[in-house]
Amino acid sequence: MPSDGINRILKDTIILENGDIYYGFWYFFYCRNCDRNLKSNERDGVGVLIRSDGSRYDGSWKMGRAYGRGRLVHSEGDIYTGDWINDKADGKGIYIHMDGTTYDGEWKEDKQHGKGVETWADGARYEGEYANGNKEGEGWFKWADGSEYRGEFSENNIHGKGIYKWTDGKEYEGSWKNYKMHGHGTFTWPDGRKYTGQYVEDKKEGLGSFEWYLADNNY
Repeated sequence: MPSDGINRILKDTIILENGDIYYGFWYFFYCRNCDRNLKSNERDGVGVLIRSDGSRYDGSWKMGRAYGRGRLVHSEGDIYTGDWINDKADGKGIYIHMDGTTYDGEWKEDKQHGKGVETWADGARYEGEYANGNKEGEGWFKWADGSEYRGEFSENNIHGKGIYKWTDGKEYEGSWKNYKMHGHGTFTWPDGRKYTGQYVEDKKEGLGSFEWYLADNNY
């Protein structure tokens, strides 16, 4: 039991009215001038809660809510281990999905928020910023085929300024809008060709210049 000055009492396993099962510490109020001690029905300290749906939480509690470090195993098998505030993932933690997807990073009110790393079973990987559960801000994404993008994201989409590199050597650096080249940018090919100019939804459109690489090394 944590030595934080709060009075707690350890009770036997209790089946709650909603069918959940709890074993652990409860808040205990000691009154020196009262005829009897007052006990609350608030989980407080360390305890295990097994919900009627089969999910299980092991960790710290504060006045009836998950608070501090804890581990939640969902009924379908997903697992979150990390920080909690008022029954929500908040702080730093790791979430492991049944399909092999893993997120290790910062959380706020049950959503990915801040900096984190997300990996997928096929080998894809994202490192960067999140906001309200979405990739948002600066980040780096590498796909399973080896292609990669480094730059700005918005609502899980490539959006803003960034560099995309294909596995065959092609590269685009410039503006993006909803996963498409849009605005000003430079596209280069492995044979030396280069286009610099305007794009609209992945197509060259507007002002631009094209450079070709000739066999005699002249452009």
